[in-house]
Amino acid sequence: MSRANLDKDPHAVAAMFDEVAPRYDLANDVLSLGQARVWRGAVRRAVDARKGQRVLDLAAGTGTSSLPFAEAGAEVVAGDFSLGMLQVGARRLGGRLSFVAADALHLPFADASFDAVTISFGLRNVMDTGAALGELLRVTRPGGRLVVCEFSAPTWKPFRTVYSGYLMRALPRVARRVGSNGPAYAYLAESIAAWPAQAELARTIAASGWTDVEWRDLTGGIVALHRARRPE
Repeated sequence: MSRANLDKDPHAVAAMFDEVAPRYDLANDVLSLGQARVWRGAVRRAVDARKGQRVLDLAAGTGTSSLPFAEAGAEVVAGDFSLGMLQVGARRLGGRLSFVAADALHLPFADASFDAVTISFGLRNVMDTGAALGELLRVTRPGGRLVVCEFSAPTWKPFRTVYSGYLMRALPRVARRVGSNGPAYAYLAESIAAWPAQAELARTIAASGWTDVEWRDLTGGIVALHRARRPE
């Protein structure tokens, strides 16, 4: 699989997210036709955060995905490599969440720091998927859990064709109409199209040292929710 679209300078990718940060959550809701909220709910249930637990939400952006874990009583760290995203999140939710600048390939946390780690719609933007999954494994306690929510391959072929057309043509146009960065969303569409399907990602997760890897499709496979555990 070609990863040319992901071979950009990580600083340039971070700058792209900095630019879209102020309207990122609105754009996501519009571009996903409201499904983003459904996907966040699925992640919340899969992570199953509880009082007394510590959760890392990586690629947390403005913290919208992190808030439900805090509301469940967990101590939550919202990590992202985009300072613009973190600044927007801190203004909105700084009193409720801890925001930390975090590079997925060099996480600034001690070994075995978290009961659960999760990353939603960010893994495909990392230069080395396996290394990022290894870092998440390192900071997870033995027996702790991983939840990855990421765009995937629709399972029904006719729908897959329509979806591909929407990604490559309509998504950047709609992004411009809601006041976001059209070229940035063109990049995101390309990254989604190049991302591995469900089974391939599951194999990559297992190869990174995680066990009990499984997934389920959301919205007909547009998104897949992968779960795994760190061996005891």
